[in-house]
Amino acid sequence: MRRTLTLGAVAAIAFATTVFNTTPAFAHGYVNAPASRQANCAAGKVPDCGNIVYEPQSVEGPKGLRNCHANIPQFAQLSDESKPWPAASVGNRVTFTWTFTARHATLNYEYYIGNTRVAVFNGNGQQPPQTVSHTVDLSGYSGRQKVLAIWNISDTANAFYSCIDLQIGGGGNPNPTVPSGTWRAGTAYTAGSTVTYNGVTYRCLQAHTALAGWEPPNVPALWQRA
Repeated sequence: MRRTLTLGAVAAIAFATTVFNTTPAFAHGYVNAPASRQANCAAGKVPDCGNIVYEPQSVEGPKGLRNCHANIPQFAQLSDESKPWPAASVGNRVTFTWTFTARHATLNYEYYIGNTRVAVFNGNGQQPPQTVSHTVDLSGYSGRQKVLAIWNISDTANAFYSCIDLQIGGGGNPNPTVPSGTWRAGTAYTAGSTVTYNGVTYRCLQAHTALAGWEPPNVPALWQRA
């Protein structure tokens, strides 16, 4: 009996060590349209992204940072300017859409180009819906720019970070509708898009970037049989 208790205690300690030494992956969010760097990594559009491909929603760090990876070493690739980051071709007004895998009460949302805050939107201390969109006027900028989007949480000292590469003034729709096709994880879908999955057609109800486990039959809040 004593040996059984000892092994049980060791197992419990090992489990607790694993849980408390692992970065939590609960309430998170990121910009999925225009595709942020982590969204492009999750979609396989940029090579050698590391762990971010599995959890694009997890770039969380202290408020006040001004980098793409929130000072998290395993996400440092997001701040690597030598990578071939795709730049979305947009006009002077850009609509940024956040997708939340869980929803924190929100202080505000900030948008920066360099050290200049180009927009801020109040969160009123409320929980956001599953997706939130903001239209930002970038008429003072042109050419290739990197926008840092920040989701500041109201009841913690942390924020979530997303960098979005843009080609401003290049025209085009920053939130293109995904054409009909087969459902794929890592793809950004807009409301009204249709896909097929296991031979069944589904219509997208809310804009989001698909993740493994979010197959249309599993998330009726996102997909409806067409």
